[in-house]
Amino acid sequence: MGRVVTQDELAEVRERARADHRRFVFTNGCFDLLHRGHVACLERARGLGDLLAVGVNSDASVRKIKGHLRPLVPEEDRAHVLAALAAVDYVTLFDEETPESLIRRLVPDVLVKGGDYRTGTVVGREVVEAAGGRVVIVDLMQGRSTRSVIRLILDRYGAARGPQDPPRSGS
Repeated sequence: MGRVVTQDELAEVRERARADHRRFVFTNGCFDLLHRGHVACLERARGLGDLLAVGVNSDASVRKIKGHLRPLVPEEDRAHVLAALAAVDYVTLFDEETPESLIRRLVPDVLVKGGDYRTGTVVGREVVEAAGGRVVIVDLMQGRSTRSVIRLILDRYGAARGPQDPPRSGS
C-alpha cells in the first residue's frame, strides 16, 4: 500500500530511487471518481518501473480544469484512495493546472499519460527526455471515464427519478 506524501518528501524518495538505480515512474490526474480505466492505467504505469508516484490535482486545480461543479470527491479522499491501490507507491497533491513544476523537480525516468494525449503534447516531456527518460502513452479503456460515470448517475438518479425510485435514507 502506498503513502500520501508532500512534494518535498516525494523529492527525497526520488533522490533515493536515483541513488539506488531504481526506475521512478510518474503519472498524474484528477482521479475524481476512481474507475476501472484509472486502475488499468495505473497498473500499466507501475509495470514500467520500480516505483510509481502519482500527482493528484488539488481541488482548486480541478475546478480550474473541469469547472465549478468538480471535483465531486475532495482531494484528501482522492489521494488516500489512490494510495490504497497495490500499483501505487506514492501520491502527492499539486495546485497548478499542470504538473510541470513537479515533473521538473522530480525528473522521472518514465512519464506516463493516458491515450487521450499525444507524446508531443505531454507536459514535462522535454525535461524527461532531456534527462534520458521516456514518455509512455497507455491506451484508455473504451467507455471508462469519469464523465461516463457522472452521465450514468445523472441518467439513473437525476431529474428522471420517479416514484418507483424514492430517495434512500442514510445513503
